[in-house]
Amino acid sequence: MHRISRRAFIAGSAALSGAIMFSGTARGQGVAESAFLESEVSSGALPPVAERLPVNPLVITPLERAGQQGGDWNHALVGGGSLSMLVRYQGYEPLVRFNPEWTGLVENVAESYEVSEDSTEYTIKLRAGHKWSDGHPFTTEDIQFWYDAYFTDEETNLGEQAFWIVDGQKADLEVIDETTFKVRFAGPNGFFLQQLAWAQQDQLTRCPKHYLEQFHIRYNPEADALAQSAGLESWIALFQREVGFQDDNTFFQNANRPTLNAWYFTEAPGQNTELSVATRNPYYFKVDTEGTQLPYFDRIVYQMVADPEVLLLKTLQGEIDIIDQYIATPANRPTLFDGQETGNYQFYTLRETAANVMAFQLNLNHLDETKRNLFNTIEFRHAMSLAVDRQALIDAVFIGQGTPAQPSIVETDALYNEQLAKQFTEYDPARANEMLDAIIPDRDGENYRLDAEGRRVSIIFEIDQTRTTFLDMFELAIPMFQQVGLDVQMRTMDRSLWEERVRRGREYDATAHQFGANSGIAAMLDARFYVPTNSNCFYAPGWSLYFTQPDNEAAVEPPEAVKAQQDLYRELNGTGDPAAQNEIMAQILQNAADLFFTFGVSWPADGYGIVKNDVVNLMDIMPNSFGWPTPGPARPEQFFKA
Repeated sequence: MHRISRRAFIAGSAALSGAIMFSGTARGQGVAESAFLESEVSSGALPPVAERLPVNPLVITPLERAGQQGGDWNHALVGGGSLSMLVRYQGYEPLVRFNPEWTGLVENVAESYEVSEDSTEYTIKLRAGHKWSDGHPFTTEDIQFWYDAYFTDEETNLGEQAFWIVDGQKADLEVIDETTFKVRFAGPNGFFLQQLAWAQQDQLTRCPKHYLEQFHIRYNPEADALAQSAGLESWIALFQREVGFQDDNTFFQNANRPTLNAWYFTEAPGQNTELSVATRNPYYFKVDTEGTQLPYFDRIVYQMVADPEVLLLKTLQGEIDIIDQYIATPANRPTLFDGQETGNYQFYTLRETAANVMAFQLNLNHLDETKRNLFNTIEFRHAMSLAVDRQALIDAVFIGQGTPAQPSIVETDALYNEQLAKQFTEYDPARANEMLDAIIPDRDGENYRLDAEGRRVSIIFEIDQTRTTFLDMFELAIPMFQQVGLDVQMRTMDRSLWEERVRRGREYDATAHQFGANSGIAAMLDARFYVPTNSNCFYAPGWSLYFTQPDNEAAVEPPEAVKAQQDLYRELNGTGDPAAQNEIMAQILQNAADLFFTFGVSWPADGYGIVKNDVVNLMDIMPNSFGWPTPGPARPEQFFKA
């Protein structure tokens, strides 16, 4: 991934902004009506396309060539809890978005923006005539509603959105008119736009006032009765459910909430055990260079697949148009390679941006005091890291592709920290045993170590069963931990249960996950393994909540060294100067090396995905990230079949 300054990153859209407008063209002039929607227009159920588009629609230049509307994008969702994947395919429509190359920002829902020299004030202009998927106007009223009914509402706010806070103060919002608003911060906030562009962080484009106000007591005095009729205790629970910001499953299972996305669910996940269907948004705000309203595909049809093995079979049979999640593993590559002709697909390349292929994460905020004290003993984590034969895992699971490393910055990046990357990555069970003998020397009759209460040291790693490479690595790693007297076990579960127990729970011993970022600005925006700041930091859920909501009863006040790390991260986000950002980030990484929150396996090698041969406009090479939600910034709205 490219390393660029904040100003260069933001400026990536400046040269493009003039080219992406309908310069001097009336709204909808020359835009053909979708055949898919013709009957609704003819019946009067929908207005003509010229009345559905904004005054100034966003013009997209297709990657290869302009296409035609129609047809289905055949896709799949794995397991009951994989709905976070939907942001990648149909849920990435922030005010400003990352460009396809991940070198800058481009306007998206926002028509334009301006940033003050000191990065304390942002002026954002929406598109006149922009509408939600149900035809209701999208205006600054929706922005104000989010600010009043959620962000600054102590009863409904669920945390996160820390990038809206500088020096302990939430940003001020000023609505200028129907399409223009300003955001003012108490001090510099150099990453504000990049944070808005990060996947699932721009709540401003996902909060329709005209729909959500019925669930908020301030706007509807009958909201409590509405909640009780829905089987909920109060309007607060109902409003939080309908907003859906805290949980991707809840968010995407709501087919009633209007959207700005290219497709909206007509059959949401969960309504049907076999299929989920998203249909073209008749009010979508983008057109191609020939004036055709996007998206090209009329529908996305998701098969609801039980596990990755079933998905692999369906892919080999040619039933899936584009896929890289769950099945595009090193172990499956030979099988998928051999099946290209039969399945009528080819490969594309994913440039890996994750900090590690897998990070082992002990719950440092465990509710069990004895386990919590043990896990917070840094030498214990050092010893566990030394017990892992990383090269064996790389050879067996990744066919030798990878380099032993902790979750860290790659060597080619200016922020690389050798201590962070390489410490305790050697395989040394003798040293691990020696270190553990100094901490928990007693053992039981089966040679397992005993904790301070005389209990066997058992650590259950709770794993999302769709992460097949994790399962393969744990099969090899468990005997390695047992060799040094630790009763490590793996408990696999459906993604939805994993989300409940781990992302929103506190009672787990440990888990494993990946992502984060391994270079430049991306690492600054997603520093999950370096400082506990959000719900992706599974090693410290209580400390993370303290960062965003210190007064929350579930927040856990961290040790001083961790609080200092969190303060540094606030300073980083409040700095507009690129040189200062690099300096602060370097200190954060050094502190992370000393704190050693997690330990990993390897830097990831480049990955791959498969795409059917008749799909047009998909990039041959893309970043692989959740923050740049692959392939979302590559503009799925302009994919089509030849």
